[in-house]
Amino acid sequence: EISGGITSYFHLKTANEDLFDRNMWLAQRLSFLENVLKEKGLDSARLYSMERLAPTEYQIFKANVIKNSLNKADNYITLDRGTTEGIRPEMGVVDANGVVGIVYKTSPHYSLVIPLLNSKSSISCKIVGSDYFGYLKWEGGNSRFAYLKDLPRHAEFNLGDTVVTSGYSTVFPEGVMVGTVDDMSDSHDGLSYLLKIKLATDFGKVSNVRVISRNGQDEQKALESRADEK
Repeated sequence: EISGGITSYFHLKTANEDLFDRNMWLAQRLSFLENVLKEKGLDSARLYSMERLAPTEYQIFKANVIKNSLNKADNYITLDRGTTEGIRPEMGVVDANGVVGIVYKTSPHYSLVIPLLNSKSSISCKIVGSDYFGYLKWEGGNSRFAYLKDLPRHAEFNLGDTVVTSGYSTVFPEGVMVGTVDDMSDSHDGLSYLLKIKLATDFGKVSNVRVISRNGQDEQKALESRADEK
């Protein structure tokens, strides 16, 4: 009776974790699609490009946060999984709400993550419904906000618009939730916008995360590293 109960418990735990993965991806894609469909002029090519994105294009690794900081200029997150479980540097890290950060260093059983709340972090992002992109940077202070920089002056947006990953890197696919536009101002040189973004991820509560590896990531990086070869 006892052994059967223990077995049932672990089967239920595994099922719940699998359900978490599925719900996480569905929530991300649903949020992305709902916001894009609100925009005018959505063509079939863009619909196709979003629809073909599926979890099967990625490897997903489960991990738990075992150390986290919020009040430093360069915060780090430690995960309880490492190279033994298949995790390696430059993999993306997300939770059920959105982007957490990027794997920085690994050991056999642990990983160190550079979260969005780190001066070294720079994530390519765009506003849903727009092809214009900028780079998300944290300026310190409040852990709920970061800034989207280098967005062209002719880009159109509204307060409350959704910000997602642009897909212009080997780390994150297009459309992973980042946050919403909370405020705007001109950049220091006046040539672009500086948008204040309310982050979707509450870093004070990050616990269960997923590390994602994009299939073909190594091949793409190897090719791009040869760009300056003669």
